[in-house]
Amino acid sequence: MKYLLHLEDVYVRYRDHKGKKFTVLNDLDLKIKTGEFITLVGPSGCGKSTLLRLIMGSEQPPQGKVLFNGKPVLSPDRDRGIVFQKYSLFQHLTVLENLVFGLDAEEFTISKRLIKPFKHRKKRKEYEEHAQAYLERVGLANEGDKYPHQLSGGMQQRVAIAQALIMKPKILLMDEPFGALDYGTRQDMQFFILEQWEKEKMTILFVTHDLEEAIFLGSRTLVLTQYYSSDLEKNEGSKIVTDIEIPGPYPRTSAFKFSKEIGEVMQKLCHDGLDPGYKQHVKDFDLNHKDSFRTVTPEEWKRGDETHG
Repeated sequence: MKYLLHLEDVYVRYRDHKGKKFTVLNDLDLKIKTGEFITLVGPSGCGKSTLLRLIMGSEQPPQGKVLFNGKPVLSPDRDRGIVFQKYSLFQHLTVLENLVFGLDAEEFTISKRLIKPFKHRKKRKEYEEHAQAYLERVGLANEGDKYPHQLSGGMQQRVAIAQALIMKPKILLMDEPFGALDYGTRQDMQFFILEQWEKEKMTILFVTHDLEEAIFLGSRTLVLTQYYSSDLEKNEGSKIVTDIEIPGPYPRTSAFKFSKEIGEVMQKLCHDGLDPGYKQHVKDFDLNHKDSFRTVTPEEWKRGDETHG
């Protein structure tokens, strides 16, 4: 089976202010199929944003491979869109212009616009019609002429999502996109992104610090953490300690959100990777998802193979 995203034996190491190396990500293995909604949780400093940068292509791992559609990820491109917690909108452009910008910039350089002005105007009109259709899809049909600062936080985030969707990425990366929203708006946006996921058949990797949100949204949830133990003298860098399928109905309902099942999974995720006082041994990691894999076996860790640490 061909996977949309394939990470294998990925290590990321940096140097501190004294020039000493330290490991952020330790031997990550991950496969993601098209159409999955993956949620990722972990304590502060575990490397969630580093992982997103590797998938985006804005950073390359010094060791291991990151493949997208079977090819090495070497730089960012339109196939991997991203939505940040801070709305990535151009404040001097209208909502409609924000959506048109990426399409226009991709096809027409400044010189092309000067050389082929009639073609550019024709295409620009097509882009605007396309952008208006996306605004209707995200419930902002009448907001195209407004500027970002004239919109609420939830509306701005809808624009940012539409801005990413209009480029038709094969995977949408979301870095705590609802973290700055109030509780009610956050609830609305959770249902909204689930609707878009089902409607567009998207693949989503969604980073959040909210366990309830992770379980409610995801069809599969990962825990990335630096809190674990092994038979090595020293552990360094975060590993995926939990990789599980999230059961439950789709479309999601409010009843599911407050169900006993979600409460039990929340306790498990917190126990597995968010509690510094509890550290699972590597041989006990809950990697039960059917696509989960490890290239370093628990037996190798038990032997104390330092080359994997």
